[in-house]
Amino acid sequence: MVPETLDNQKSAGNVVEHTPLVTSEHQMSSQAMSCQDMSCQAMSCQEEQLVSSIEPVLSIEDLSVKFLGNSILSNVSIAIPKQLLFAVIGPSGCGKSTFLRAINRMHDEVAGMSVSGAIFFAGRNILADADPVLLRREIGMVFQKPNPFPKSIFENIAFGLRLHGVRQRKELQQRVECALESAELFSEVKDRLHSSAHTLSGGQQQRLCIARALAVRPSVLLLDEPTSALDPRSTARIEELLSNLKKSVSLIMVTHNLGQAERIADNTAFFLDGSLREWGKTEKIFSSPKDSETLNYVTRKFG
Repeated sequence: MVPETLDNQKSAGNVVEHTPLVTSEHQMSSQAMSCQDMSCQAMSCQEEQLVSSIEPVLSIEDLSVKFLGNSILSNVSIAIPKQLLFAVIGPSGCGKSTFLRAINRMHDEVAGMSVSGAIFFAGRNILADADPVLLRREIGMVFQKPNPFPKSIFENIAFGLRLHGVRQRKELQQRVECALESAELFSEVKDRLHSSAHTLSGGQQQRLCIARALAVRPSVLLLDEPTSALDPRSTARIEELLSNLKKSVSLIMVTHNLGQAERIADNTAFFLDGSLREWGKTEKIFSSPKDSETLNYVTRKFG
């Protein structure tokens, strides 16, 4: 079994457009994304040809992960399109979460873990040429269990902004409110921003964690089973939120909930025994997969 890889409170050959991993605060301000941009409408259904031609946000080549010499993930190659919701499905132990954590460089601090291959983002192989701390501003992560800091609602979001150089009170206030609006939470908490985050419900806490990740304006947001600990109503709220965010932020979500992947994902990848077996448009993965194991899994014959 692979150990927990990092404190949860830290947060196919296509060429990726060159954009810098590190931007100055002046650039961040001049290119700031408005709340309206962050809270975009869900992308309407498009023809398969158009979806397949969308430029990738991540190009992954021969990604392999081992723990103490044992293979967990083997030779995964995939190009993940920009500004879509990309679901990763498969039975427990198939390598889904390992895949996400490799993208976020969360295996770096785990003794016995080794990662090989390449992950290209913003023109760089981020496994070899990126500061993990700065990378996690561009590629955020939300975990299975809501993990708000033991601080106020406001400070949960302002804390990360201060770490990235936002100091002016007015800008902090605006950025915190914008992040909460982007996570569709502001209207529910605007009168108690300085109350403890632990007074929120489970679903609200998870939206707060999403807001916290969005506050630093990432290009990619990784979500590791973000609704598995929530009730059906809160799950539906998170699904609606993710559908509204995907034009502004590229979303990659691990889920055990096949119905969830079928409802909200644009593309879906199926992992089995540490290998990527198949990926493509969600509709085709669920209706007419090419791989027999994919068919068995999506028709609930195992898993």
